[in-house]
Amino acid sequence: MQKHRKKIFLSLLVSFGSVLHFIENMIPVPFPVPGAKLGLANIMSLIAVVFYGLKEGLMVSVIRCFIGALLSGSFSSLLYSLTGGILSTIVMAFAYKHFNNVFSLVGISLLGGVTHNFVQVTVASLVLSTFGLYVYLPFLMVIGLFTGLFTGLAAYFVKQNLDTTFVQIDFFEEEEPHETK
Repeated sequence: MQKHRKKIFLSLLVSFGSVLHFIENMIPVPFPVPGAKLGLANIMSLIAVVFYGLKEGLMVSVIRCFIGALLSGSFSSLLYSLTGGILSTIVMAFAYKHFNNVFSLVGISLLGGVTHNFVQVTVASLVLSTFGLYVYLPFLMVIGLFTGLFTGLAAYFVKQNLDTTFVQIDFFEEEEPHETK
């Protein structure tokens, strides 16, 4: 039963991340820099990393990116969101595993936001064969700090809520096997 609970929880994280991605695409971008987004869906990847680890965080991130591309109809952005999502999830998982006593979830999210923006500018520069896009990098780094702060705070509160809820319902406890007659 524990395996089923994990699958259900990860499926919910993918679903919530996909909905957040879809909603975020409907919001007018409040930043004057091309490619800047809030990154709300990354909250779910961070939650997956916190509760289960890197492999599950990557699963949530990759599946969410594909579903986001399907929902938005923008397959050209899949390359950017997928590479940014994968590498930022790896950085967040590494920081959570090895530097959890140094960084809070907010700090880990900041690292993820900055990594995501750096990777997207690098991929765009390689695709377009121009390194002139790095002019946007300082602006995207500052925006990544603010969006990382916001998503980190949101992830912190979601984690606190889930910790309380999971304890109340014994979510991580192994159930007794049922006897069959």
